[in-house]
Amino acid sequence: MLARTLAAEGYEVTVAVDGGGALAEAERTAPDVIVLDVAMPGLDGLTVARRLRGKGLPTPILMLTARDAVPDRVAGLEAGADDYLVKPFAVQELIARLRALVRRAGEAHPAEVRSYADLTFSGRRASRGARTIELTGREAALLELLLREAGRVVTRERALEEIWDDAAEANVVDRYVTRLRRKLGSPPLIQTVRGSGFTLRA
Repeated sequence: MLARTLAAEGYEVTVAVDGGGALAEAERTAPDVIVLDVAMPGLDGLTVARRLRGKGLPTPILMLTARDAVPDRVAGLEAGADDYLVKPFAVQELIARLRALVRRAGEAHPAEVRSYADLTFSGRRASRGARTIELTGREAALLELLLREAGRVVTRERALEEIWDDAAEANVVDRYVTRLRRKLGSPPLIQTVRGSGFTLRA
């Protein structure tokens, strides 16, 4: 139900059915935000959060639980969760909290306007001509890196280091480039430099 609801709100959703799967998916896809249920099969949500934080993954985590006692909330936050939502909850509140977490993660640095060809970018919003393009936190960070180095090659290794803190697999960069190309539309601006990385080229 949550996956369908979030997809309808424009999120790209990956689902894990247990704690071990959640760890693997978080490391493989390096998402912009993670929703963890405390009562997952195998590893519980608290253990997953601790392990992700132990690996240095800075991704915002929203913890879901049926327990509303203060010690339970404290345990979730101490495990590394950024926010805590008690079931049952209104879907609108979940979405609002996720947006707040993603927004705070994207506000670590003040917005600066950058331009290239017909593309203008600031914060987490880009535009081409009259078309406005909303970006996730990591999409925006990757586009900003490409704009800072416009005309020069940005390697996958550099993108992983600067945007994912080396906490993801190299192919995550290619997936985000694909997402950016789809959102930015035609004519394409992000070019692949075989064997090296990516560059902006009009």
